[in-house]
Amino acid sequence: MAAQRLSSIVSQLTPTTGQNPLSKITSKNPDDVVITLAIRTPLTKGGKGGLKDTPLDGLVFKILEQVVRKSRIDPQMVEDICLGNVSDAKAAYYVRAACLAAGFPNTTAASSVNRFCSSGLKAVQDIANQIITGSIEIGVAVGAEHMSTGGDRLTRPFVDEIVNANQDAADCLQPMGQTSENVGKDFNISREQQDRYAAESYRRAEAAQKSGWFDDEITPITVKVDGKDVTLTRDEGIRPGTTYEGLSKIRPAFPDYGDRSTGGNSSQVTDGAAAILLMKRSKALELNQPILAKFVGATVAGLAPRIMGIGPSIAVPKLLTKFGLTMDDIDVVELNEAFASMAVYCKDTLKIPYEKMNPRGGAIALGHPLGCTGARQICTGLSECRRRKAKILLTTMCIGTGMGMAGLFVNEQV
Repeated sequence: MAAQRLSSIVSQLTPTTGQNPLSKITSKNPDDVVITLAIRTPLTKGGKGGLKDTPLDGLVFKILEQVVRKSRIDPQMVEDICLGNVSDAKAAYYVRAACLAAGFPNTTAASSVNRFCSSGLKAVQDIANQIITGSIEIGVAVGAEHMSTGGDRLTRPFVDEIVNANQDAADCLQPMGQTSENVGKDFNISREQQDRYAAESYRRAEAAQKSGWFDDEITPITVKVDGKDVTLTRDEGIRPGTTYEGLSKIRPAFPDYGDRSTGGNSSQVTDGAAAILLMKRSKALELNQPILAKFVGATVAGLAPRIMGIGPSIAVPKLLTKFGLTMDDIDVVELNEAFASMAVYCKDTLKIPYEKMNPRGGAIALGHPLGCTGARQICTGLSECRRRKAKILLTTMCIGTGMGMAGLFVNEQV
C-alpha cells in the first residue's frame, strides 16, 4: 500500500531539468511548499463595523477555528502557527492561547511577527521557510489586525543619537500620510490622478462583490456586536456608486504635509484576519489535501523612509529577477493600495497592465487591516486566478519606515 501511494505521488510530479524560468516555477516536485487552504474573514469598518467588539485574540481564534473546520486536517499535525500583526505587543500571547482554544494541541507552537504592512506575507514566508528547511512539515500563517483598538503610532521620538545620526533615520518618524504626500510631490502624482485611481478601485470592488467573486475567499464568522450575535459575510468598506466627482470634493486628510491624499483615495481603517495553510506537496498528496497553489518565494527590499510608498517598485524587480521572470509572465498582481499616490506610481513604474492589477479593487475600497493584508492578498489573488484560469500571482506592498515586499505564487486550480 505504501509503495502504491508513493508511486501515485511521484506520477503527479514533473521534473525541472533544463526548463525555462516560467516552466521551472510551474513544475511540480515533492518538496514544493504548497497552499492547501487560503481563507479570510470579511473586512469590516474600524471602530464601528462588525468586528469592532472582537479584539485581536478573538479575531485570531475565529480564523483558526475556521482553519480546523474547513481544512479537516488533524490539528495535531500542525507544528507551528505564525501570526502577522502590527499594532498589538501582546500578539504572541494571543495567537498561542487562540490556537489552543481553536482545537490545536499544546504540541502546536505559535509566534508573532511584525514587519508593518507586510506582516501577513512575512508570516507566510516564515512558515514556508521552516517547511523548506525541514524544521516543520505543516504550518499555518495568519495575518490579523484589530484597528478598532488603535494604531501603531510611536508614543515618543527616537533617542537623540538616532534622530541626529542621518536624515533617513530621522525620517522614520514621518507619519504615513506625510510619506504619501512626499510621493505625490516628488513624482508629480496629482490629486486628480489619485482620485480617478481611487474611483476605479471602488468600482472594481463593487462589481466584484455584486458578482459574488469574494464568496470563495471569505469564510463567514459569527461574532458579538453590541452584545448580540451577528454573522458577518461581506466586506463593509465598499461604497457603491463612488465616483471621481464625489471623491474630488473630499478635504485633504493631511493638510500639514500636502493636499493630495484624502480619506477617499487612501486605504481604510479596517479590522480583519486571514489564514494560509502550508505544507510540502508530498505531504498534501499523502493527506489528500486540495492543492490550491505553490509558494515560489518572497523577498524584501529597502528604500528611503520618506517615500516608503514606492517600496513595491523596488521589491518586485528584485523578486522577478531572482526567478528570471518579467511582468509579462505575471497574470494577476495584488498591490496594496496604502495610498493612491503610491499605487499610481508603482503601477506606472512597474508597467503593470491595469487589467492585471487589483481586478477586484484594493485597500482603498476594501480596507487595509495592517497585519492582515499580506495574507488577505493571497486569498484574493488566488481566488481571482481561479476565476480567470490564470496561473502566476504576484503580491506586493509598501512597508512603513521604507521597505517593500513581494511574493510569488502559482495557482494550481486551473
